[in-house]
Amino acid sequence: MLAFLLRNHLLTYNLHFFVDGQRTLYTTILCAFAWLSSFQIVLDWYHLEKRCKEQLSMALKGRVIRNALLDELFPFLWHGCVDRAIALLQSVDSTKIKHQKALADLIGYLERNRPYIPCYSVRKRLGLWNSSNRGEKANDLVVSDRQKHNGMSWSKPGSVALAAVTALVRNQEYKRWFQTGTLSFSFSPSC
Repeated sequence: MLAFLLRNHLLTYNLHFFVDGQRTLYTTILCAFAWLSSFQIVLDWYHLEKRCKEQLSMALKGRVIRNALLDELFPFLWHGCVDRAIALLQSVDSTKIKHQKALADLIGYLERNRPYIPCYSVRKRLGLWNSSNRGEKANDLVVSDRQKHNGMSWSKPGSVALAAVTALVRNQEYKRWFQTGTLSFSFSPSC
């Protein structure tokens, strides 16, 4: 990835990394790009929304209670008001709680990800991305489409090799690779 960014003179731009809340992603990005001043990590809205729904389904007594709380919670998160979202979760009536640990886990998730939760509404108005959907779709096309069918099992080397060949084909680099063993490290003509 770094070679691609260097080859295409992209390190002069402000890079945005969209993540799903996985701690290892943050650590890897921060280690690899700590020297670069112009990058930002953004918690993907889709994954934030999904995590809230899942945790509150486990935490609360019924979907009616869950949905009512989500209706209050999402506007706070959409506008980047993490403190208000946490305060709302902490104020949930104990008679509505089924599993306190699930609620505590959601609060911990929001606290851990606080630096990566922007004001999504402003980003949207500015025409900026709030989602990693392009990356997710690329993964579907390169990996999932071929490798994730019922009953399929791949070794790590086999999976990586097939993904590499699929990426070569999708990026129209396969002829160059098989003839010269080199890549252009530039954007695909189909982008």
